[in-house]
Amino acid sequence: MQDRLVSLLKWFSLRAHVFQTGPVCRSTLFEAEDGFGYLHIVRDGRLRLETAGRAPVEIAEPTLAFYMSPTTHRLVPAASGTETVCASFEFDGGLRNPLVTALPDLILLPLIDLADLDATLHLLFREAGEVHCGRQAILDRLAEVVIIQLLRDLMDKGRLDIGLLAGLADPQLLKAINAMHDAPAEPWTLATLAKVAGMSRARFAARFREKVGATPLAYLGDYRVGVAQSMLRRGNSIQRAADATGYASASAFSRAFSALTGVSPRQWLNRLGDPH
Repeated sequence: MQDRLVSLLKWFSLRAHVFQTGPVCRSTLFEAEDGFGYLHIVRDGRLRLETAGRAPVEIAEPTLAFYMSPTTHRLVPAASGTETVCASFEFDGGLRNPLVTALPDLILLPLIDLADLDATLHLLFREAGEVHCGRQAILDRLAEVVIIQLLRDLMDKGRLDIGLLAGLADPQLLKAINAMHDAPAEPWTLATLAKVAGMSRARFAARFREKVGATPLAYLGDYRVGVAQSMLRRGNSIQRAADATGYASASAFSRAFSALTGVSPRQWLNRLGDPH
């Protein structure tokens, strides 16, 4: 099977930071305005998870709570404290990263249902409980591995009915999605993408929209802008980003970028405080 994540992680590199290990003894609020995703792993104890727009959830067994997109939420531990490992994370490309929009605001899974993550979680918990040189760097890297393994598990186990990961779990759609991910500069059309998938145009368009939640060309436009944002954040010029994402000129790229984001590439960069 084709690697479903390699191109995404090439363009949208992942950075995680573990900021909490051990007992959580007081209520902690995380604001969506911070701009981060969050990974909370309840190792032992009880905890109430309060998420904006959702009913509170009582957690009473080892559980993984995953917020791919910035979401206001609060952890409320039991009076005796709750053993956790918590990390914030972000992907290059910001909120236009297709992975950010691929998932619901909260994924909540008991650790007993995540057997494929056992070995990594064991290493994470062991490192969290010890004090050695390089501990923070190891914790951060292990949190990144947990996130990537979780994305793989969601596809392998078919846990999602719609979104990018649901599309990547479909063997035929996978071929077309990977083609877009591998070569965003190609002049893809509905016909050429359907051919890559080995399907008729009508069948491909219908299944893509059903599984991914967008038309193929709308998804491609979003993906190209996300790749461009990732490149711009890394210091590439606007012209280079336009060339890499298949636009005939910087002005054509700027029009497409503005149509999707509401600002020009230069205005977007200025908001980041980037000198380019």
